[in-house]
Amino acid sequence: MKKTVLFGALTAAGLAAGAAAAGTLDDVKARGTLNCGVATGLVGFATPDANGEWQGFDVAVCRAVAAAVLGDATAVEFVPTTGKTRFTALASGEIDMLARNTTWTFSRDVDLKFTFVGVNYYDGQGFMVPKDLGVSSAKELDGATVCIQTGTTTELNLADFFRINGISYEPVPIETNAEAQQQYLAGACDVYTTDASGLAATRAAFEAPNDHVLLPEIISKEPLGPLVRHGDNEWGDVVRWTLNALISAEELGITSANISEMSAGTNNPEINRILGTEGTLGEMLGLDADWAAKAITAGGNYGEIFEKNIGESTPIGLARGLNAQWTDGGLLYSPPFR
Repeated sequence: MKKTVLFGALTAAGLAAGAAAAGTLDDVKARGTLNCGVATGLVGFATPDANGEWQGFDVAVCRAVAAAVLGDATAVEFVPTTGKTRFTALASGEIDMLARNTTWTFSRDVDLKFTFVGVNYYDGQGFMVPKDLGVSSAKELDGATVCIQTGTTTELNLADFFRINGISYEPVPIETNAEAQQQYLAGACDVYTTDASGLAATRAAFEAPNDHVLLPEIISKEPLGPLVRHGDNEWGDVVRWTLNALISAEELGITSANISEMSAGTNNPEINRILGTEGTLGEMLGLDADWAAKAITAGGNYGEIFEKNIGESTPIGLARGLNAQWTDGGLLYSPPFR
């Protein structure tokens, strides 16, 4: 009797978990669009262009997921979120995934009940100041006013840094990057602090970017990546392995230019498994065999997406650094497709 009850309880729990896990993937397929949470506007990462079309590094991840699931990289509804609203939007189901320069932390993973599916940008918190302020180190900012986005990891990092160095500051709370830019340029704060990539993107949008400098200190680890809700394992796998497909594609030499040729078959079994000409990886995810090929075709591999949106040839001018492939001395690394 006890065994029967236990088995029944386990079966019920398994069915409940299965239903929860399958929910978002089924919803996205039924809806025909992916609802993706992004920043309210950060050049190079997520911002509408002159035609109202969303562009950027994080946007490309959303489009890759839409291509993998729906076969259409344009089937995305972009939902702008702030540091304060992003987690509520995800938890409530308003968005299916969040791809918005969000740091993977213990409390967000465990306490807020989100699942980070990977890291698409290894970053760290920095400081930007007007050149005419005449400082060359963040340790010279005693008594400075600092623009800082509320609801972010940067608040605690900032407090820790100033406390450790025995200096004081006056916070100027802001909610969006656009507000921070406005306040900073208006002189409401001496310093703007956020992820170093965000500072580079913000500075690139200034009329006179050379009038502003990024100080050398990086005061934190900020692994940024897409996230989904806890308990949605099937959907988490889809988003996780789509990101991994973009990363592995660069490592294996799959590009937007040669993917059609490679999709006809190669002598590399892992490439064939990724592109769906061997194995049943797509079936395991509940997707078509060529799901990863569609994701890569949407915007190219990780390296192509990086260079197009935020790389050294763009106004933002970010070097690959930690975001280089592991084979090139960086941290970028995908588990194997097998």
